[in-house]
Amino acid sequence: MTLQNKLSKGDFVVLAEMNTPKGVDISDLVTNVRHLKSRIDAVVIPDMDNGVMHMSALAGGAIIRQQGLEPMIHVYGRDRNRMALQGDMLAAHVLGINNLVVVQGEAMTHGDHQNAKPVDDLNELDLLVMVHSLLKGRDLAGFELSGKPEFFTGCQVQPIQDDDHLEQEVKAAKAKVAAGAQYIMVPPAFDLDYYTQVLTRFKSLNVPVIATVFMLKNVGMARYISINDPSSKLPESLITRIRKSKDREMECVTIAGEMIKELKTQVQGIKISASGWEDRLPAIMDCAGL
Repeated sequence: MTLQNKLSKGDFVVLAEMNTPKGVDISDLVTNVRHLKSRIDAVVIPDMDNGVMHMSALAGGAIIRQQGLEPMIHVYGRDRNRMALQGDMLAAHVLGINNLVVVQGEAMTHGDHQNAKPVDDLNELDLLVMVHSLLKGRDLAGFELSGKPEFFTGCQVQPIQDDDHLEQEVKAAKAKVAAGAQYIMVPPAFDLDYYTQVLTRFKSLNVPVIATVFMLKNVGMARYISINDPSSKLPESLITRIRKSKDREMECVTIAGEMIKELKTQVQGIKISASGWEDRLPAIMDCAGL
C-alpha cells in the first residue's frame, strides 16, 4: 500500500529523513535505508539542506526507489527557476518519485557556497499551483504535456516562534491546502505540551498532519538549539537529563523514542530526523515500539 493510500485511510505512517552524500559515495545511504526497509513507509530526501551542496534530491529519490522504498523529496524555489522545477518534476514522475513536500528553502547565510545567487522564481504557493497545473496536463505557460504526472504533495510549516506566529502559519497552511497541499509537515519542538497545542491548530485544517522528531546528539547540541532556536522550546530539564546520564548517546536515542510514543496518538505520521546519525534510527524506533 502506498504512502498516499495509508494516509488517505487514516493509517499511521513513519518517515525517516536522510540526506544525500556530499559526493558520489552512496554506500552509507543505501546501508541505512536497507536497515529500515521493513519498518518505515517512506524516506524524506532534503535538497541542498541548509544551503550546503549535496547530491540532488532527485538522484537520492531514485536511489531510495531502487532499494524498494518510497521516496519523498523536497521541492523549493531557492535554487531553480520555474522551467527547471517543472522539468525536475516530470523527471521525478518518470523515476518513480511521486511524493513531494513543498518547502521554503533556507537562506544560504550559513551554507558552503557563499557566492551562490538565490533564484526564488516561485514561492511555496506558486509551487503548489505549478504541481496542480502539471497534474492537469499543462505547464505554467499553458502548453499541453505529453502525458500527465501523478504526485502526492504536501507542505511544510515554518518553525513556530510564538502564538502570533502560530496563527500566521496556520493561515499560511490553510492557503497551501486550498492550493493543493494534501498533508502538512510540522517542524520539531521539544516541549510536548506546547507541541500538542501547535498540532491541534494544524489538525483543524482537515488534512493529515505529520510531526517531526529530531534526535539530539549531545549536551552541546541541545544547549546550542535552546539558545539559538527559540522555536524549539527545548526545556532546561532535557539538557540536564542528557548531562546526568551515564550513557548520553543512548539517552538521546531514548528521548527521541519517548517523543515518538507521546506524539503517535496525536498525529497521523512521524518524521524522524537524526541529522547524520541515521544508523541510530533503528534504535530510536525500538525505543518507540515501532
